[in-house]
Amino acid sequence: MVATSQPLAAQAGLDILKKGGNAVDAAVAAAAVLTVTEPMSNGIGGDAFALVWTKGRLHGLNSSGRSPALLNAEAVRERGCEEVPRFGWLPVTVPGVPAAWAKLSGTFGKLPLAQTLEPAACYAEEGFPVAPVTAFNWKRFERGSLEALKRTEYAPLHLAFFPEGRAPRAGERFRLPELAATLRELAETGCGSFYHGRLAEKIDRFSQETGGLLRKSDLEQHSSDWVDPISVRYRGYEVSEIPPNGHGIVALMALNLLKGFPMESRDSALCIHRMIESLKLAYEDGREFVSDPATMKVSPEALLSELYAEERRGLIGDRAILPKAGQPEKGGTVYLCTADGEGNMVSYIQSSYCAFGSGLVVPGTGISLQNRGMNFSMNPESGNFIGPEKRSYHTIIPAFLAKNGVPVGPFGVMGGFMQPQGHLQVVTNTVDFGLNAQQSLDAPRWRWLGGKKVEVERDFPDHLVRELSERGHEVSIAAEPTEFGRGQIIWRDQDGVLTGGSESRADGQVAAW
Repeated sequence: MVATSQPLAAQAGLDILKKGGNAVDAAVAAAAVLTVTEPMSNGIGGDAFALVWTKGRLHGLNSSGRSPALLNAEAVRERGCEEVPRFGWLPVTVPGVPAAWAKLSGTFGKLPLAQTLEPAACYAEEGFPVAPVTAFNWKRFERGSLEALKRTEYAPLHLAFFPEGRAPRAGERFRLPELAATLRELAETGCGSFYHGRLAEKIDRFSQETGGLLRKSDLEQHSSDWVDPISVRYRGYEVSEIPPNGHGIVALMALNLLKGFPMESRDSALCIHRMIESLKLAYEDGREFVSDPATMKVSPEALLSELYAEERRGLIGDRAILPKAGQPEKGGTVYLCTADGEGNMVSYIQSSYCAFGSGLVVPGTGISLQNRGMNFSMNPESGNFIGPEKRSYHTIIPAFLAKNGVPVGPFGVMGGFMQPQGHLQVVTNTVDFGLNAQQSLDAPRWRWLGGKKVEVERDFPDHLVRELSERGHEVSIAAEPTEFGRGQIIWRDQDGVLTGGSESRADGQVAAW
């Protein structure tokens, strides 16, 4: 089974399974197709994380890139900025996506990388029909940002992704021939060209010619790291995430708080209130403490300790509060999941962060460079303080559910700072309220915006909106569902039967064989 936010990607993964590949090969194939069919959400120039269940254990992969050696707070201020901007070279960090593909394929895959990347290259070369939600998001970027990106360094963005001077329409066939050539070069070199070869040289040259700080030496230093997942027990289940620098720990901290309360009904304002308050407290801790593991002020173990959870849980009453970080130690994204008949399962996510990332596309390659460095802090007291060769606070997080050491399956909800909130709601929908995979994704969502502000989807029950308002939450109803995340789920039952869910807020599909 393959569940992705775009049908062509799901089918590509399924085809790889039919050709003898495993869940890892299918995940890489689907991820590569998504860089073509949803280019505003992710790309070769972005980062990736994965959780892989194989041979009786869960493996974590952190393939987020580090900042350039030349990047520091002074370099930001010299360019007239007080914060790291969204566009341009300052937010660009080393991309980790190609290295993730190579690492996953080389470690756990069964098929050659060239075979798993070929479907993506074919769609880029021959064209693909643009899906409706993808077209909407592409057009939204055109309306909101494209006009401002007129400097010379942004010309390749216009040429590659807006060749008609506009975003493609739903159903329109779109081609990315330069990206096709890049994908085939990655396939031929095992992605080595991106970090040590011809593609690395193109990135370096473009950076130096347009005032960037990224160098080939930064690309050469990149490493994708196997890490031990972190987890909490929640009502008999183990929920696992990638450890920091990702903020999956926020979802785990929130669940750690929430498990101390009864959760009788999803139709209860008190239950929703406790979910929001747990999330708020966890998020404030995440913002304060999550950073590159080498510079974190506190350990993940301290943030997830039962003693600390009990202390923070005591702050949750019947009314909304303004959250503050505690003291645990005194002193544009795409998500997909796959599963195969051998028992392998993959939870995978990749992103360029904002739509089209930094707005910089390497000439002649179709590679859109991410703007993940936006999440660095300019505050010297922060563990996430901007600096050279450093991983920033990261929003993209894959997740995994197990019970008594037996895998239930991968899940995720993409969407920037919505992701831990989406994970919390999917887990409670599944574990507390007994919803199936598709129902867990389709259920109306809320999202915390900061302070006491909460936004809900249009089909969120009216009586819950009223009762949450009476508890002190400042509730508003969203006009569009685009900010509430886009998720995928695959669950395996005790008989080995797979059940999938694909996000109704996206163009997604569950493909099974």
